[in-house]
Amino acid sequence: MRGPRGERAPKTPLLTVDCVVFDAAGALLLIERGHEPFKGCYALPGGFVDVGETVEHAALRELKEETGASGRVVGLVGVYSDPGRDPRGHNVSAAFLVEWDGSAVSGGDDAASAAFVSDWREKTLAFDHAQIVADALRNTSGA
Repeated sequence: MRGPRGERAPKTPLLTVDCVVFDAAGALLLIERGHEPFKGCYALPGGFVDVGETVEHAALRELKEETGASGRVVGLVGVYSDPGRDPRGHNVSAAFLVEWDGSAVSGGDDAASAAFVSDWREKTLAFDHAQIVADALRNTSGA
């Protein structure tokens, strides 16, 4: 692959997005992963950014594809870049807090299921999603 000036393009991490979505009662929108890695585990909705789209658009697209839900991005939770965060390889994720618009939720795309989970604190989340949720809560509580 060549860069814009004809030079050999560097090998870089893949770019992903994750969405943190709470309902009015504090339940967290989670998917059950339909594929490895972490097949059958709970995870935040998210996925890979397509060439030509912004990370914000990718977050809302992945949210819709995996859960059927819609909303609006209200803020950046953080950027997660630990090379070991995904067993498939080095992926960097931009995680966003999304305000849900009340649309219906159902599993789709590569999610086996999707639902607002009220006891999410008792669940083990895939990847580094527990850290992302903790950061989202810290950011929104002003702590």
